[in-house]
Amino acid sequence: MKKMKTAIIAVIAAGVLTACGSNNEGTKDSGSGKTENALEKIQEKGTLMVGTSADFAPFEFKTLVDGKDTIVGSDIEMVKAIGDKLGVKVEFMDMQFDAVLVALQQNKVDIAVSGISATAERKESFDFSTPYYNPPQKIVINKKNQATYTSIESLNGKKVGAQKGSIQEGVVETQLPDAQKVSIPRVPNLIVELNQGSIDALVLEETIAESYINQNPDLMFADIELTSNEDEAFAIALPKGEDELKEEIDKIIAEMTKDGSIDKYVKEAMELADKNTEE
Repeated sequence: MKKMKTAIIAVIAAGVLTACGSNNEGTKDSGSGKTENALEKIQEKGTLMVGTSADFAPFEFKTLVDGKDTIVGSDIEMVKAIGDKLGVKVEFMDMQFDAVLVALQQNKVDIAVSGISATAERKESFDFSTPYYNPPQKIVINKKNQATYTSIESLNGKKVGAQKGSIQEGVVETQLPDAQKVSIPRVPNLIVELNQGSIDALVLEETIAESYINQNPDLMFADIELTSNEDEAFAIALPKGEDELKEEIDKIIAEMTKDGSIDKYVKEAMELADKNTEE
């Protein structure tokens, strides 16, 4: 009986070793254990899936193109150019801003582009490209309150809106510590709340805020200075540890920054957003 048990154990062990050997031989480089990186997977499938929140005009927003609801904006054009350089098609997945990084973490998208700031907290879970845009933070108020809200102290106890999951939530918390922060998932809803008087002010990046002010003549920038830092610059969010993908995207961003493409995309997107407002 002992001999029989020993023989059975030996057969099982041999099977395990054979299975392990078979597994290693089936890897991409025949035995090294190395698997495909994110860049290789993207190029192999021929598609770059991008997570975004299309309510950040002029960076990403929706408009009718040939009668079809289409996501446009400077971030969108930038990513399309990245796709061209990588030799792949680009597809966008629109969602609420606070779900964009979650989708990246769950591998539902390959990268995330939505006016995302590379904060220290976010860097714990994601890698980021080199920054491609760094707009100042601004407070938006109703024109009727121009003489009322003239300083940070004048907003003490007031309701100040910020997009849920955005860097602006932190700006309200740190720079307007005595205000009541109101977090709302979508920027257009923040604008509605401000127009209706449900909130007293809101914090947005300057370029995005300017676009919404152009669409809402009763709104304006408050004459209140907020400080900006490098953590607030926009960058592309990437899966953690995908160095090859980051290196390639950083190289492309550097080229577009040098030749003025990104500034051109922002200018054209601003003009398109303004045109939509006039129509």
